[in-house]
Amino acid sequence: MVSHPHHWARTGALTLLLLPLAALFAGASWLRRFAYRRGWLRSESVGVPVIVVGNITAGGSGKTPLTIWLVNRLLARGLCPGVVSRGYGGTARGVVEVQPDSQPAEVGDEPLLIRIKTDVPVVVGRDRVAAARTLLARHPGVDVIVSDDGLQHYRLQRDVEIAVIDAATGLGNGWPLPAGPLREPRSRLAQVDAVVQVVRGEAQPQPLQGAWRADYTAGRAYRLHAPQEKRALRELPQHDWIAATGIGRPQGFFDMLAAQGLRFSPRAFADHHAFQPADLPIGAAVLMTEKDAVKCQTFAGADWWALELDVAPETGFIDWLDARIRPL
Repeated sequence: MVSHPHHWARTGALTLLLLPLAALFAGASWLRRFAYRRGWLRSESVGVPVIVVGNITAGGSGKTPLTIWLVNRLLARGLCPGVVSRGYGGTARGVVEVQPDSQPAEVGDEPLLIRIKTDVPVVVGRDRVAAARTLLARHPGVDVIVSDDGLQHYRLQRDVEIAVIDAATGLGNGWPLPAGPLREPRSRLAQVDAVVQVVRGEAQPQPLQGAWRADYTAGRAYRLHAPQEKRALRELPQHDWIAATGIGRPQGFFDMLAAQGLRFSPRAFADHHAFQPADLPIGAAVLMTEKDAVKCQTFAGADWWALELDVAPETGFIDWLDARIRPL
C-alpha cells in the first residue's frame, strides 16, 4: 500500500508516459478476473461467511477504521468475528496470529491496531485462505471472518464485498496503476455489495450512485503512556502541536484536526512508516493517529498523544448491513 503520488490526481505528461505499463497491468488484472469467472482458477470456501472490506484504488482509503467499526458491529449483533489481513509492512512470513503485544514491525501496524481495538482473533498472511483456515483452527468459535483488504484476493470465497473510497481523492485520474490509482476498473464498483465513501474534514462525497457515506471525525485523545486516560480534543493542553502521521493520505488527518480548531504544524511520513526515536522531538507535544501510535509506544515522549477516530456510517448503510448479516 502506498501514498497517493501527485500524478494520480490528474492526467498529465507522466500519466501518458506510464500508459503502456498501465495497459499491461489492466490486461493482467482483467485476465485474472476472467480466469476466476470461467472457473480456470477457483475460489475456496473456508466454511464460514466471509466479509471483505477493500478498495479498487491503491493507497489509504480508510478501510481499516471501517473494518474495526464493522467487527464491533458484528460483536454487538451477537456474532463471533475474526479478522484476516495481509499484514502489509510486516516482516512475518507464512501465517502469524496477532497478539496485543505483537511487534508492528512483524505483523503490520493495521492488524495490530485491529487486534487492540476489537479484542477478536486476527491472523495475518499473504495467503488469505491459509490465514482464514489457521484462524478457524485456533478459534473454532469464530462464525464470520472479516478480511481487511483483499478485494482482489479472489481465491478467498466471499459472501459480502464492501468497497471503500476516500471522498477527497475518489478514483483519482481514473487510470490503472501505475499511471493512476486503480487496481481494478471503475465498473468493479457495480459488482460489489456496497460502496462506502469516507468523508473527512471538508471533503465532499464523489458523485457515485448508490454509495453510502461514512463520516470519520476526531474522537478522544490519550497519552501514549496513559491510554486509559482519554480526553476530548478541546480538553487538551494549549500547545503548538506537531501533528505527525504515516498514513496513506496524511491530509485527511490534518483536515480533521483543523476542523477542530487545533493549532499544529503538520509532519507527514510515508504510509506505514516505521517510526524511530529520531523522527520526532522527544520533548515536543505530538499528536498522531492510533495506527502511528502502535509503533511509538516504546519510545514515546511524555506529551505524545494518539487520537481516536469516530466512524459514523449513515443509517441506511447500518440498516442494510444488519439485514445482510442476519442470515449469515
